[in-house]
Amino acid sequence: MTYHPKSDFLRVMIERGFLADCTDIQGLDEALVKGMVPAYIGYDATAASLHVGHLMNIMVLRWLQKTGHRPITLMGGGTTKVGDPSFRAEERPLLTPAQIDANIAGMKDVFARYLSYGDGATDALMLNNAEWLDRLNYLDFLRDIGRHFSVNRMLSFESVKSRLDREQSLSFLEFNYMILQAYDFLELNRRYGCLLQMGGSDQWGNIVNGIDLTRRVLDREIYGLTTPLLTTSDGRKMGKSAAGAVWLSAGMLSPYEFWQFWRNTADADVGRFLKIFTELPVAECDRLGALGGAEINAAKIALANLATALLHGSEAAAAAEATAREVFERGGVGDDLPTLTLSPAEVADGISVAQLFVRSGLAKSGKEAKRLIAEGGARVNDDLVTDAGLLFGAGELVDPVKLTAGRKRHALVVLG
Repeated sequence: MTYHPKSDFLRVMIERGFLADCTDIQGLDEALVKGMVPAYIGYDATAASLHVGHLMNIMVLRWLQKTGHRPITLMGGGTTKVGDPSFRAEERPLLTPAQIDANIAGMKDVFARYLSYGDGATDALMLNNAEWLDRLNYLDFLRDIGRHFSVNRMLSFESVKSRLDREQSLSFLEFNYMILQAYDFLELNRRYGCLLQMGGSDQWGNIVNGIDLTRRVLDREIYGLTTPLLTTSDGRKMGKSAAGAVWLSAGMLSPYEFWQFWRNTADADVGRFLKIFTELPVAECDRLGALGGAEINAAKIALANLATALLHGSEAAAAAEATAREVFERGGVGDDLPTLTLSPAEVADGISVAQLFVRSGLAKSGKEAKRLIAEGGARVNDDLVTDAGLLFGAGELVDPVKLTAGRKRHALVVLG
């Protein structure tokens, strides 16, 4: 990106690697310099928590607020009932209104860690598109909004075209999603003066639709900005670990496991991830990312501490680091490891070590646990396990038992 922005927000976006594309970067830059710009990102409530895959855009909203503008987190209470077809191989399962409300409540807790909500000029707003989508009259919507959309153009968007090219079904319900998302931008501009929609690069078509609709209906100039699809140095999509999604809710993933995810970052990704997922100055990110050999481990610990402190607080980050040192450097148990608590009744007849690995979350199934043991990847209290049927009763659980899967994943088993 060769453009040299005047606004602090765009300067940060470019310097730290957040910017993939912008519909009118000069026009947006001028608007940002001129005054406070409200901007939004939409989130469908498909799970009870956000995950690391959402974190890049959450950091974009945080930087927007830190540079003097107003972030809007738009909850998809309405659009979740439809489902975004963007680059999906199949239709999303439909959720009940109660499930959607519960998921939104969980997501709100995460946003509050990164953004300051309130009534001030640059305080964040939490909105729900069900506020306007649930009240739409279908015939009025077709007449007033639907007439502005060309089916030919909608079919040309890559998110739709890729499904059709693979001869995979795209329901009429899903096809309407992009119209509803475009309408969100129109309503946010009309109600809250929102000038900018942001999102991942897979949302480009939906964002452009919203800009075009708002221009046609309200004759107003608004903007779109996308962030790149974030992949690790080996080409994997960012956001998952060997154990599955890296959730941002402490109830779904412990602060220690979150810390460990960042500690396990590949050497080649450290500098880039420091720029995106922490607020460390760019020059220091570059310095740490350039370290070689064993020194890069200090940079990984800095990344883990800073990313964890932003989400869970500095005390949780320090506790996670202390637990990691206890487990890895001293061979101890560690107080902050994920813990499985079993009742005496559950172990009265003994419980197999394979089931302990499943119940603790270190294996997804008994089959996976047995394979882990057979391949020499399972340890109990740092001793190699070779018998998947080894039984543990109350006597073996008098003291906490540490389970280890591979080299870096650990859990405790205690008797409650």
